[in-house]
Amino acid sequence: MTWFRRDILAGGLALAAIPSVPSAPGAAPMHGLIGRIRATPGQRDALLAILLEATAAMPGCLSYVVATDPADADAIWITEIWDGKESHRASLRLPQVRAAVARARPLIAGFDSQTETVPVGGVGLAR
Repeated sequence: MTWFRRDILAGGLALAAIPSVPSAPGAAPMHGLIGRIRATPGQRDALLAILLEATAAMPGCLSYVVATDPADADAIWITEIWDGKESHRASLRLPQVRAAVARARPLIAGFDSQTETVPVGGVGLAR
């Protein structure tokens, strides 16, 4: 692949146009997770429903997106952004989250991947 100067400049300009969320001095960085879950065959929609209903009130959660994978009928992608790692850890102790995990566990065939990120900003993301 050949890179041209105009391509590099266009990419830089596109990145510069993404809004950022400034952090207060000394503030902990945001915490992000991107993961892919495999539902047991034929149970993706039931698992989706459980994942979506448990997300209503999670203090510190800035974004929680659940998506299907168009290339795999049993795969689900979850993208989370938290105001910090501690908020994510605390969410796992919430009664509604613990109940959802218990209900979802039999519908989960496995976890394909999980990546931790440090979000810095973007469209729709307010700290």
